[in-house]
Amino acid sequence: MSDISTSYMGLNLRSPLIAGSCSLTDTVDNLKRIDAAGAGAVVLKSLSEEEIVEEKIKTATSGFYSSFHTEAFEYISQMSMHFGPENYLQLIRDAKGEISIPVIASVNCINNEYWVDFASKIEAAGADALELNISRVTVDPQESSENILQDYIEVIKAVKSAVKIPVAVKLGQNFTNISRFVKMIEFAKVQSIVLFNRFYQIDIDIDSETLTPGYSLSSPNDVTETLRWISLISGITKMTIAGSRGIHSTADVIKVLLAGATAAQVVSALYSDGFDFIKRANEGLAEWMEKKNYSKISEFVGLLNQKNIPNPEVWEREQYIKARLNV
Repeated sequence: MSDISTSYMGLNLRSPLIAGSCSLTDTVDNLKRIDAAGAGAVVLKSLSEEEIVEEKIKTATSGFYSSFHTEAFEYISQMSMHFGPENYLQLIRDAKGEISIPVIASVNCINNEYWVDFASKIEAAGADALELNISRVTVDPQESSENILQDYIEVIKAVKSAVKIPVAVKLGQNFTNISRFVKMIEFAKVQSIVLFNRFYQIDIDIDSETLTPGYSLSSPNDVTETLRWISLISGITKMTIAGSRGIHSTADVIKVLLAGATAAQVVSALYSDGFDFIKRANEGLAEWMEKKNYSKISEFVGLLNQKNIPNPEVWEREQYIKARLNV
């Protein structure tokens, strides 16, 4: 029988299927259902920087207040999203007492002045690992890409100095040179990266002439960009990779593993198909491995990445030409 266990962030997982950070992972009842479905791990819903510093913002001066994303803070307050730090720590403690799989905490952050100390509290509460969901939208035309990267690295290094548990960084795809950034992250001694983050989308209501939330779930077509970069990145880093965004089927899970990931984070599929998606994907993966005569996942992880190709630019160009010929 095929063994679908894997290694990610230095953690031994019974399955490469990880329930990604979302509203479905913020209650113990749901976490128990995810565990029962056979997931390898779970990433708790991200705790935002604004929630961590909420009390400080309330009592701060206007100058201090303005440095903390006031629009986001107001949104959290208006929507009564007070899933605050203490509740988050209690969720970690409760989860560790109720489920058997690793619990990965998640912090949605930009600055390190206030929330880095909270990373230590996350570790003390019993989290097995920490995922950094660094969300920064840069609109200043005077800010260089190099400065942006350095800001990210400062945050990462600050966290790494505060905790001993494994740390993963969840990236967006909009960087000038993703490969270089990945190497910078690796040099900061991060264990893993997640490719890719799905950032908040907006839409416009033409009747009220206001900004509204856009479609929040990924599309199955999104997986192609994920596969492209996993296949390029997995050959140049020793960090383990989790594929994320666009994973809607067993085939998608297999694809990200072939590209070089050792785990697959799923969110949209859980909303559309329920927690049973995890069970079905595990079964489908095992059946495919039996068919291909693979006894364990490590035998085919990265089989289709570019690490053995001397000129990755040529490899990338070949994929573009093939795509053009098929249009």
